[in-house]
Amino acid sequence: MVRKRTPKNRRSSPQDSVVVIGLGRFGRSLALELVDEETEVLGIDEDPEIVQAMAGSLTHAVRADSTKEDALRQLGVHEFDRAVVAIGTDLEASILTASLLISFGIENVWAKAISEAHGRILTQLGVQHVVYPEHDMGQRVAHLVRGRMLDYIEFEDDFALVKTNPPAEILDIPLARSAVRTQYGVTVVAIKRPGEGFTYATPDTVVKAEDTIIVAGRTRATERFSELR
Repeated sequence: MVRKRTPKNRRSSPQDSVVVIGLGRFGRSLALELVDEETEVLGIDEDPEIVQAMAGSLTHAVRADSTKEDALRQLGVHEFDRAVVAIGTDLEASILTASLLISFGIENVWAKAISEAHGRILTQLGVQHVVYPEHDMGQRVAHLVRGRMLDYIEFEDDFALVKTNPPAEILDIPLARSAVRTQYGVTVVAIKRPGEGFTYATPDTVVKAEDTIIVAGRTRATERFSELR
């Protein structure tokens, strides 16, 4: 179901906007989130029904063949600084579209990949940001299912942030005395009391059983820490 939004008035140039090509589930969700964040969005898809459904929610929604250079130039895509190729199962269309965006000299191109091979090709074309939505979501949910994590974000270079309940070992004493960093290899960076918002943790912070904490560290270290009881 498409959430209705009131598109913002167009800004002065495409440099203030993002073009999202492919308005399937991933592209649609991304485009709507960008609109929520007050970003101008030009959405492009070949399916007229999808374009019609999105017409009232994006700044512009246009039916076009993104593998055709003339079609993209007529829409001014070559003037954008940011573009997302959200095309999923049509690998040829994904690769050809990404190639055109790179040839336009667009500074920041993101592209969805459905396999490692697909991602390698996109990277070889020069795509700066290759994303694997299904894989990344599956990995994230797996982490949530297997431990006590309430939320999980993994970054590159083996680093993660985890939202979790605190283990018994660090309760009712200042964090400086709990030796969390030396014993578990993680850092408690924020804490949330019941009924309050998150605040930064300090060495003097005393964690209670009903609190929620955010810890940072190497991926496996945060996983092990979240499994403590």
